Amino acid sequence: MTAEEILARLVAFASVVGQPNEAIVEWIANYAEGCGARVTILPGPEGDRANLFATIGPAEMPGLILSGHMDVVPAGEPGWTTDPFALRADGERLYGRGTSDMKGFLACVLAALPALAARPLARPIHLAFSYDEEAGCRGVRHLIEALPQLCAKPQGCIVGEPSGMRAIRAHKGKAAARIEIRGRSGHSSRPDQGLNAIHAMAAVLTEAVQSAEALKAGPLDANFAPPYSSLQIGVIGGGQALNIIPDFCAAEIEARAIAGVSPAALLAPIQTAMAALTAQGFEVSWDLLSEYPALSLATGAPLASLLRDLTGQEPLAAVSYGTEAGLYQAAGIEAIICGPGDIARAHRPDEYIEIGEMAACQRMIEDLGKRLHS
Repeated sequence: MTAEEILARLVAFASVVGQPNEAIVEWIANYAEGCGARVTILPGPEGDRANLFATIGPAEMPGLILSGHMDVVPAGEPGWTTDPFALRADGERLYGRGTSDMKGFLACVLAALPALAARPLARPIHLAFSYDEEAGCRGVRHLIEALPQLCAKPQGCIVGEPSGMRAIRAHKGKAAARIEIRGRSGHSSRPDQGLNAIHAMAAVLTEAVQSAEALKAGPLDANFAPPYSSLQIGVIGGGQALNIIPDFCAAEIEARAIAGVSPAALLAPIQTAMAALTAQGFEVSWDLLSEYPALSLATGAPLASLLRDLTGQEPLAAVSYGTEAGLYQAAGIEAIICGPGDIARAHRPDEYIEIGEMAACQRMIEDLGKRLHS
């Protein structure tokens, strides 16, 4: 099958984040096994989702991982001109949810499998396809934990997030949390008899805004835009009516950290401010929604040199969005980002990838196989 034909099959699976993914996992497993890969399906603790790991070549030797996610964000935006889960070709563009982010990369990897399997590889190439990346890289954590039972420790990992086929050496880390505050309702004419949850939340959000401003002073890393860690309040809700003391308020906050800074630590002052509300009679809860570390690969790292040779371009220093690459690096496996498509097209109506981008990605993967030839 061609990469375009495979992409059409993958897009047809509405593998939305947080939903069961048995159908797409089963299809990929059957295809990969048909190409000669050794496939392991790794069910997650949710019970209805799984990661997939496949190997071409000698698993007992240190090899390279091609990492990507099978989930996509929902496609409920009104701007879609056709069915988002039916691939549509228009000239060089292939439209559909997940084409850039990142089923295009998966399709290229799978299309390259027959060529890889035809070579007696001295070192293996592994496919690591995960679930729920769009919810904070949830699935890949379990896959990384299982790696010692699946293969020799890999020498590196290429994460195929859309990068225009230019390698990227670093990205920011992220932590996100949901805050809930419960007070006591009553008539607004008697504020002395209630506990206003929105007023209490205001104190917490003031701390968040002050923390966000303080981060602009550093530490700084000029490779990123902006060059500092950031923090923002993204969602807030509460209250029932103007004349009712609100007994509930919730907010969601995220922090994005440059390399060397803990994303969760950036949220710590907000968590402390929230916990202090219990002394005033409020009930509070803190739910860490997601967390993953930053990626930072040295300019002269072997993996950076490899991607420089494979793509013919100098790797970019950094981007501000995040991937599972930081988790691989935290597990002691060098990682880098390189994939077809453009992140600016992701999470938008009429998402697309270009046929030429996919052809370049498939060539890169097949050239990687040539380098690992025995």
